[in-house]
This record gives sequence, C-alpha cells and structure tokens, in this order.
Amino acid sequence: MIGTHPCAGPSCEGRTDDVTDSAGTPPEPDRPAGASGPGTPAGDAPSDQGAAGKGRTPTGGGTGGGKSAGKGAGRNSGKGGKKRRQRTARPAEPAPRPVAVPAGPATPRRTRFRPRGLRAIAFVGAVVVLAAAGVGWWLYKKLDENITTDLSAAEELERYERERPSALVRGARNILLIGSDTRAGSGNAQYGRDKGTQRSDTTILLHLAAHGRSATAVSVPRDLMVWIPSCRKRDGSRTSPQFAQFNWAFERGGTACTVRTLEKLTGIRVDHHVVIDFRGFKDMVDAVGGVRVCVREPIDDPDARVNLKAGARTLNGDQALGYVRARKSLGNGSDTERMDRQQQFLGALVNKVQSNGVLLNPTRLYPVLDAATKSVTTDPGLDSLKDLYDLSRAMRSVPTEKVQFLTIPRRPYRDNPNRDELVQPRANSLFKRLRDDEPVVVVPGDGQNETGSGESSRRKRGTSPSSTPTFAGTNAAVRTCR
Repeated sequence: MIGTHPCAGPSCEGRTDDVTDSAGTPPEPDRPAGASGPGTPAGDAPSDQGAAGKGRTPTGGGTGGGKSAGKGAGRNSGKGGKKRRQRTARPAEPAPRPVAVPAGPATPRRTRFRPRGLRAIAFVGAVVVLAAAGVGWWLYKKLDENITTDLSAAEELERYERERPSALVRGARNILLIGSDTRAGSGNAQYGRDKGTQRSDTTILLHLAAHGRSATAVSVPRDLMVWIPSCRKRDGSRTSPQFAQFNWAFERGGTACTVRTLEKLTGIRVDHHVVIDFRGFKDMVDAVGGVRVCVREPIDDPDARVNLKAGARTLNGDQALGYVRARKSLGNGSDTERMDRQQQFLGALVNKVQSNGVLLNPTRLYPVLDAATKSVTTDPGLDSLKDLYDLSRAMRSVPTEKVQFLTIPRRPYRDNPNRDELVQPRANSLFKRLRDDEPVVVVPGDGQNETGSGESSRRKRGTSPSSTPTFAGTNAAVRTCR
C-alpha cells in the first residue's frame, strides 16, 4: 500500500536505535509521532522515526485528500511521502542530520599552531626589542662615560663670577674651542717631548646665533699680545698679572685662565669650553673617512711631520694634523697662513660631517661619536652625550653658507714683528656685534692685511663707511679646490 512505510514496526525501531553516524555520535532521541518543530514541514523531518510515524497517518496524505489537514499540509505530506520512500530504501543509512563534520588531520594542527606561533613571534620580537634597547643603552653609557669633565676650571671660574661679563642675548651661545698641544697621552709623543705643560695650539671662539641663524668661528692668534690676569696654577700657586702672548694663559693657568683672558679682551661671556688634543683630532678625521682639502703649495714640514704635494688631497688623521699645524716651512712662519688653513680645513670637516654618508650611516656615525667623546674635556654644562648632541643639532640646523670663519683683526706687534696686536676700532666692532648677536658679514680677503680689508671690501661693494662692517674670512660652503 502507498501509505505503509516499508520499515515500520519494532524491528525497524531497534535497528534505528543502533545506527550511529561516522563520528560515533548516537542519533538524537525519537520525537513523538506526528510532532514537528515550529515551521518545519512534515516531509522534511530530521529523523527516520518521525518520518515513519507520519507515514502511518491514516489521512492518506500521499493522495492529496483529507480536507481536515488543509491544502498546504496535503501537498507537504505528499512530497514528504515520496522523500521518505527514497530515504528509507536503505535502512543502514539514516537520513542526514546537521552533525559536525569531522576535521581532517591538518585542521587540529593548524588550530594548535596559530596561537603557539603567534606567541613565539611575539616572544622573539620582545627579545629583539629588549636586546636592541640594551645595546643602545650600553652604547649610550659608553659614549657618555668617554667625556671628561673639567671640574677644576668650573670651580675657578665660579670664584670670579662677579667680574665675568653677562650674557646679553637669550638663546645665543659662545663656546671656546681649545686645541691643546700637549704631548701627554697615547699617540702624542711623536710630536715632541712631554715637558709637563700644554699650550693652546689653536683657540677658536664659536658664536652660535639665536634661532640657528648662523655660526661664526673666530680664530684667536696664539701670539696675540694681551693682558693675562692672575691665575691659579696646577700646583696651587698663583701667577702675577702680565702682558704676554695669548697662549701663555693656557700654559700657565689652564682652561679657566684662558677663558678669563678672552672675556677680559672681548667682553664676551664664554658659556662653555671644549678642549681637544692631538689624538682626538686625528681620530675624528679618520672616523669620517678623511677630509678633502686643497693644498695650495707643497708642504714639507718635519716638525709638523707632514709632506704633501700641491692639489686636491684627501687627508687622513696624521696628515690632517700636520696640515693644520705646519707653520715654520710656509710663508713667513707666523700664525697667519696656519689659521687660514685651519679655517678651510674646519669648513671641509663640517661639510663632511653634515653629509648623509656620516649622519645617516650608523657604522660611520658611531666611530665619529666615539672619537669625539674620547678626546674632549668639557665644562659640566657639556659633559654628557645629550648636551653634545643638542650642540651638534644646533650646528646642523645652520645653513652651510652661514657657517663662517674669520680671525680677530690684528697686525704685527709694533715692538716685535713675531707677535700680533689688535687692529682698532675694527676688533672692538667685531666683539660688539658678537656680544649683541648681530650679523657678522664675512667676505673673502687677505687675512694678513686686516687694516685695509674693511675699506677695500666697502669700495668693492660700493657701500658707505656707516654700513655694516665686513671682515676677511670664508664660509663652509666655499670650495677652495675644484
């Protein structure tokens, strides 16, 4: 008969209870006959038992008759009956139910790997970050500890604070750079015997204008005749005030005496000082990979330990030191030509340090910082890596053409042509502009003739004597050798 299910009865019920799905999960408990979920068509019952029960319904839903069941129910029952016959034709295969599909062998491993893999990556990343931070901190401490602090000079300057000039312009800074010719220390003995003293082989007053407008480096001749105040010597005794050449101040009273002598000469407040020796200068040049300069004429100076041919040359540390120190074998043996070479060399060094090849290359930048910090002695205001970094950043912000070099206006001393004296009033005019942080105009000129350089420059420029004074010098953007 059409209304009779081929597997209805106790035998089928027992068989259905024993059937399990491929995952080993027993079938759901049978629903009461004729029961179905809300909104679920009778023909789509999720279990064989429910389908069988509906198949025994005496209404004969498969024929489409029975008004009590309703037209829609009859259609569903008829379709459901056909589906039931197709599904129950094979009793061993129960009707499909929404069961979880067992994952393949790769799925559990991926599920376990992801969190473990992420944790491993995070752990490695944390280790790398901590290691980098540790190395960075170690390098910072190493560079910071390289710097030597000159506490004795700071204490001596503190004693004379009342007589020192005041800083007039907020934001402007004046830093005294002293190149010591001491033979003490590793690598310096080849330049002569260590007599237990040191002199200022090179002295430069670096004026950094407020707001980074310019940087003006003024060379102070070592043979300039000046008044040196009473200063404290290394052994604790004191010198008498005297009129002598400028570098005696450093030899007899050290850094503090040099600072006080320059302040009395110029009326400019020295905010910081930096002392660098021969070895430090050489290491700096080698660290940047050498500096290219133009040697105007051959140099053969045994005292300076340098022998160079004329022309464009890239100098290493030893050659550079001899180049900026040579004096006796060139010109008249005075400091004039030597200071010119020093200024040109410093301009080339500034260009090299500011180049991307140094600042943006850690393998080149670190040796420069290491050499710089090892070789300098500073006051407490510049004795940390952060302080020096802030200073270098201020210098780096200055346009190259605004980094200027000049020498204090001077001429041969009237009582001794081997010494220098100031040219007035030009020297005082320069000092005032630096004190007031006013622009200093530097033009190419012959540094040996400071007396007439201002007049000749005005005639060339067609300006009146009352206009801004000019001084012979150069800037870091000028290429002396092409």
